[in-house]
Amino acid sequence: MAMRDVVRYWVKRYFSDEEAVIFLLLLIIGFSIVIFMGKMLAPFLASLVIAYLLEGLVSKLEDFKVPFKLAVASVFLLFISTLSALIFVLLPILWRQLMRLTDELPGMLEKGQQLLLLLPEQYPSMISEEQMQEMISFAAVEIGQFGQTVVSASLSSLPNIFAIIIYLVLVPILVFFILKDRDLLIGWMQSYLPKKRLLMTGIWREMDQQLANYIRGKAIEIVIVGVATYLGLVVFGLQYSALLGVLVGLSVLVPYIGAAVVTVPVTLIAMFQFGFSDTFLYLMIVYGVIQALDGNVLVPLLFSEAVNLHPIAIIVAVLFFGGVWGFWGIFFAIPLATFFKAILYAWPRAVDAHSAEAA
Repeated sequence: MAMRDVVRYWVKRYFSDEEAVIFLLLLIIGFSIVIFMGKMLAPFLASLVIAYLLEGLVSKLEDFKVPFKLAVASVFLLFISTLSALIFVLLPILWRQLMRLTDELPGMLEKGQQLLLLLPEQYPSMISEEQMQEMISFAAVEIGQFGQTVVSASLSSLPNIFAIIIYLVLVPILVFFILKDRDLLIGWMQSYLPKKRLLMTGIWREMDQQLANYIRGKAIEIVIVGVATYLGLVVFGLQYSALLGVLVGLSVLVPYIGAAVVTVPVTLIAMFQFGFSDTFLYLMIVYGVIQALDGNVLVPLLFSEAVNLHPIAIIVAVLFFGGVWGFWGIFFAIPLATFFKAILYAWPRAVDAHSAEAA
């Protein structure tokens, strides 16, 4: 069979149905909007994510016979309270610690240099003093550039404060109306879809529970890991505990890679403060235990039914979607990979079902 015949058969099999063509067009339009208009629609996209996250709480309250409007009002009030706490309590603490860390980088570098210069004396066969000096010089340049980047970023972000304030007003309003008019919006979208939508229904059923579990599970994991790390670091009196706790919590958004990357600043700051002492060793053990509990207990507990992907597929999805969409691409890498997996699973079944009905 010629290649042209193979392509013709494949197109006829998978795109002869009206629903399949409409679904393909919706995919192209949806991804085009996100790629080319993602920054413009960022408040709306963020509102969709938050509303989807809060929808589970609304449904839970409805299960307990709470009226829909009261459930929406209660959940929205909880969202506003949490957002206010993040903005007016946590954010100033993180900013102060970040600025203090930037100011103290030269002193940390000097102390780190003193610690590293001891290594050639202790292990002369493994590393020479000249090699260590080269490493120290390289680290000094990199840390200096990091400090300049933080300061310049903080100054360049001043013109965007007005845009951030607009987002902080728009996003809560959009979240409220998406929650309140949930059924109206769903009915409006369904009115533009074909009446027979076996393919779309199959993909939605496959994705809905997994996507909901993943987003809510990630939110819970960020809070638990971040708080546990913060408390563990505070017990040892480590500086910048709040900043490091937030970084470790957010690192769970990037599977495998995030934990490895965020370990570097935790280790360096602990080493600069405590040196190669017993306190440093115990702190790293506690940090390692938290990471181990996250990977072996918390993740299986939260995502046992949410994600069924090979680690290679997860890493490739993170690299690809993160490169295309930045932060949101990293956050949605696993759901998008699961989405494509659901398409590959549901599309042939829907085609066979339509063929059987036609026969």
